[in-house]
Amino acid sequence: MKAPRDEIGKALIALKAKGYPVVAIDSDLASSTRTDQFQAAYPDAFFEMGIAEGSAMSFAVGQALEGNIPFYVNFAMFVTGTAWTQLRQACYAKANIKLVGSHPGMDDGPDGASHHALEDLALTRVLPGITILTPADAEEVEAAFEQAARIHGPVYIRVAREPMPVRDKTRIPRVSDIAAVEDSGNDFAILYEGTVLEQATGGYQQLLAEGKTGKLIHVATLKPFNRRAFLELVSGCPRIATIENHTINSGLGGQVAEVLAEEGHSARLIRLGTQDTFTESGNSRQLKEKYGISAAALCNALR
Repeated sequence: MKAPRDEIGKALIALKAKGYPVVAIDSDLASSTRTDQFQAAYPDAFFEMGIAEGSAMSFAVGQALEGNIPFYVNFAMFVTGTAWTQLRQACYAKANIKLVGSHPGMDDGPDGASHHALEDLALTRVLPGITILTPADAEEVEAAFEQAARIHGPVYIRVAREPMPVRDKTRIPRVSDIAAVEDSGNDFAILYEGTVLEQATGGYQQLLAEGKTGKLIHVATLKPFNRRAFLELVSGCPRIATIENHTINSGLGGQVAEVLAEEGHSARLIRLGTQDTFTESGNSRQLKEKYGISAAALCNALR
């Protein structure tokens, strides 16, 4: 088990070492987001902006205009929510900024609803021109950061705080777009964003143990959404479930619902996530169980 957020600083250092003109921007959370590791290695390329997220986003745009590749790293709620107006303007300008949201969904459990980023995918997905990446395990973070650095324009990368399993890359290569990481048949299809790798995999394995067959699909790039690949993957599946550490509104579940409706697909869709409600303070794993983001909830929904 490894926590993907523990790889953030290392991924930034790796990019810098490869020659990318990376700068890191922080809002008083460097130890929590692990950008303090980058600060120690490249102090002249690290900028502490304090708890002033709008200013930090504007500063990131300025750095991009100077030819750097700024990575603004913050809790997901703040980098997408608090600074949304400035982010919208950055997208309008097609600024080459990279946003990293750690502690997404209910990952920042004890800090409660004010810190639970259950709307970040919705807030970013609605903006024209932005790319949204959702790497899964810790070993995928560095490659996702380099994928973002090679894209000219705004990118949002969602990085889980919680430790989760690491997939065997000799058997299941990293997904950079959308792909089935397990495929045993067509009884069902499960689609997940990267921060619920553990819950999605656990639910899939339980269903297999009950004699069902299906597909486990990682949506590593939520936007732009690869509609053609998605439709090919779910062809022949009568039941589709989405699971996300996010509200069911306008995130992964919303994206899938839109495509199925527009295409007239006959599959029944079940969306797992928070159900249009604010959450509460608590242990993040227990909160996810309570709000239906779990392997057990996934099995029950698909049964």
